[in-house]
Amino acid sequence: MASFNEIPMFSKEDYDDWKIRMQAPLAAQDDDMWYVITDGPMRILKVNTVARKHKSEWTAEDKKKENLDNVAKDILYKTLDKNMFVKIKTCTTAKEIWEKLTQLCEGNDQTKENKLTVAIQKFDNAKMKPGKTLAEFDEQFSSIIIELTSLGKEYSNREIALKVM
Repeated sequence: MASFNEIPMFSKEDYDDWKIRMQAPLAAQDDDMWYVITDGPMRILKVNTVARKHKSEWTAEDKKKENLDNVAKDILYKTLDKNMFVKIKTCTTAKEIWEKLTQLCEGNDQTKENKLTVAIQKFDNAKMKPGKTLAEFDEQFSSIIIELTSLGKEYSNREIALKVM
């Protein structure tokens, strides 16, 4: 089981990195943990049916699976500061918390489109400035490429190489 020290603290400024880094400790708790985050709480069903099992029929494994949403909420709560916790405390499932954090940090479709436009402009305007080292330019340019990728824009290796030249 992942310890609390391995769980990255939430940062709105570094949300994209936090979101990626959270997947490992959540998945380390249980193979189905990421399912709980993306699809909602596990439903304990009777074999070959869509009917829920009564609690009296649950196995130890069923109880563990049913509790995954609580474990995921606990992990997410521990990463949040008081200001952010206030914004999600009415959420009832880990999925709702995750979606609320995404909405708060990534914004709506218009905000995402604006971020993509700005990132494309950064790519188009990227140039090695006098006095900068190649390593500094590489770090700046790599950061732009990562930002574009996280916003859904992919450039081919050829396009990237041509831009660097």
